[in-house]
Amino acid sequence: MTALTPPPENGGPAGPDYPTALGAATPETITLLGQDLVRDVMGEVSFGELAFWLATQRRPDSGEIRVFEAVLAALADHGFTPTALTARLTFLSAPDSVQGALAAGLLGGGSRFLGVTEDCGHFLHGVLAEADEPKNWDDEASWDALALDAVRRQRAAGRLVPGLGHPVHKRVDPRTPRLFALAREEGRLGPHLRLFAAIGRVHPEVLGRTLPLNGAGVCGAALADLGLPLELLRGFALLARTAGLIGQLAEELRRPMAREVYLSVDRHSRAVPPEPHDP
Repeated sequence: MTALTPPPENGGPAGPDYPTALGAATPETITLLGQDLVRDVMGEVSFGELAFWLATQRRPDSGEIRVFEAVLAALADHGFTPTALTARLTFLSAPDSVQGALAAGLLGGGSRFLGVTEDCGHFLHGVLAEADEPKNWDDEASWDALALDAVRRQRAAGRLVPGLGHPVHKRVDPRTPRLFALAREEGRLGPHLRLFAAIGRVHPEVLGRTLPLNGAGVCGAALADLGLPLELLRGFALLARTAGLIGQLAEELRRPMAREVYLSVDRHSRAVPPEPHDP
């Protein structure tokens, strides 16, 4: 939060200027996004709506809020993932540092967990940006052709298609059809989601097998269609996972399991001869 700097007295030289449209305070008031925090925000704006507003500096409509908050719910927690285990084990090691446990869990958000949201959004946006002409949103065949070309190029380059496949949900990620349905209901089924759906239809022709569109990927497509900054898509995944990690730590307090995990690994470790690394 940036404090408001009073104007110089007696015509003296002006001090540094740090403009912000976010939070600012005087001795009597606090403003946020141009609103009075106490009167206009607290108790009036949901946290999801506020997070969207902070990132875009425009107030979302009800449809945008519904899709955005569904994305946050979809990404909040997915069981004993490495991010959850890391947070619990760090909390075991340093129970005096909740912030350390949360930070440790969030730092594990990368290309395999949570980062897929950002990767998928960037991939879809790149394909759309390179398209020869705007696609007719009602013409499924044109989307399929665009998707087929994108999947073929990824395959030829030896790269995976972000958001395609899931280690647990081998046939259908249950989050995916729900998010598509919500976006359709709210009129937010934009080009990123359309392209992602087309990838789901055409990829077996290239890969020779059928993989599910995973929830993290569809979240990235939905966030991109909401117009959120692509550079921050992983940030929204981390925002959601923060709530999940707080839940993991709360459960660790009620029903500890981190010590058992640690002792299991420690008691079952086995010494072996060193293996020199071949350069």
